[in-house]
Amino acid sequence: MLSALPALAVRRPILATVLNLLIVIAGLAAIFGVEVRELPDVDEPVLTISAVYPGAAPETMDAEVTAILEGAAARVSNVKDIRSSSEENNTRIRVRFLPGADLDAVANEVREAVAQVQRNLPDRVEQLRIVKADEDASPIMQLAVTAPGLTEDELTKRVINSVLPELLAVDGIAGIDEYGTRERQLRVVIDPLSLSRYGLTVSDVASALGTAPFDVPVGSLLSEQQQLIVRAEATAATPELIRDIVLREDITIGDVAEAFFSPADADRFTRFNGQPVVGLGIIRRAQSNTIQISRNIREVVAKLNNRFDDLDIVIGNDDAVFIEASIREVVTSLLITVGVVMATIFAFFGSLRATLIPSLAIPVALIGTLAGIYLMGFSVNVLTLLAMVLATGLIVDDAIVVLENIQRQRSAGSPRRAAAVLGSNQVFFAVLATTAVLVSVFIPISLLPGEAGQLFREFGFVMAFAVIISSFV
Repeated sequence: MLSALPALAVRRPILATVLNLLIVIAGLAAIFGVEVRELPDVDEPVLTISAVYPGAAPETMDAEVTAILEGAAARVSNVKDIRSSSEENNTRIRVRFLPGADLDAVANEVREAVAQVQRNLPDRVEQLRIVKADEDASPIMQLAVTAPGLTEDELTKRVINSVLPELLAVDGIAGIDEYGTRERQLRVVIDPLSLSRYGLTVSDVASALGTAPFDVPVGSLLSEQQQLIVRAEATAATPELIRDIVLREDITIGDVAEAFFSPADADRFTRFNGQPVVGLGIIRRAQSNTIQISRNIREVVAKLNNRFDDLDIVIGNDDAVFIEASIREVVTSLLITVGVVMATIFAFFGSLRATLIPSLAIPVALIGTLAGIYLMGFSVNVLTLLAMVLATGLIVDDAIVVLENIQRQRSAGSPRRAAAVLGSNQVFFAVLATTAVLVSVFIPISLLPGEAGQLFREFGFVMAFAVIISSFV
């Protein structure tokens, strides 16, 4: 049946043309749906568990926090390895899972396991987070937020309340690192001389602040017509109210200390073009697409810049720019390769008409390969494009062999249509055998185990698919 294809193409040239056009149309349609990224999706499923224990030494963190969280993570299925670090005040645990594990599913398992042991942690442990990313990874984008008319604490408040929620809503983001933020704090600065004069200690002041009044619901009043909620407003949230808190008898905090608002102490300074800014580092989620995240972030940044007149958000660094430039370079190399191959064919055939037939097989096979990439769930990346560059020389071999044999039959005196059928049938099984050999060489590359197999899986399949399509063409 397969051997009848050449004769069918000669008898039905419009049918052959339509079949080739269908391949091209399928490839062009796939361009709008196929994913573009730097390399194949070889990211391992990874989670990071972090916690803060103020004032704890590294040894304390390791014994009382890290060990408990490690034990919880170890009970989750498909865990490949666990790496942790305990530092002063904080701990960080990186959990890697076996390739192929569903990141969302294992993240839910980890949250359940951590929730079960959370009551065993010290009471002062805070900021317990589980992030679907490697928090040690570098940000894929860095933003700088400036506002000349705002103070540092006002800028920090605007960023936290207005900018971060919009950015965190972008799909594929695991978290955002903040640099140079200084939140507004209510400070109480104690005067040691006044404290000593009244015979008080710092612990007395701390105890008084710890028992400072807050807003509390005290019940409700119910009548036949209505129900009223009663709340006791006694919040000590201003410097004046803090100074009025009683320490002992007629001694208040205002007698021994000064209370005021000010920005938090700076542990780092962030500048962009010499100007102080609030920096934001975008951490992508494992198994997400850097280019798509970059496009979505740029849309959000443009929307925020239009919304706020007193804020200016600038993109300082973007890994997607390098990735897209790499893709363009490979595409340029692919076009140059196609031109060189067509020029070489013309140099040996010496006929433009004879060169046209194998030359048409190149774009049809390459564009049709995009449809195969889409159907297999692969992406257009540096390695798949490299496979198409290398396949450019292979996909014209079959056409050249068939065309050369047809020309030999024409030279022997056969009519044109008879020479086409006879010449293609004579080399049909040779072309088929060559295709089978090439496919059997490239497919095993895709089946390599480990990280190498994941990296070259798309490369091998794309090479094999391009060869198969070229044989049909």
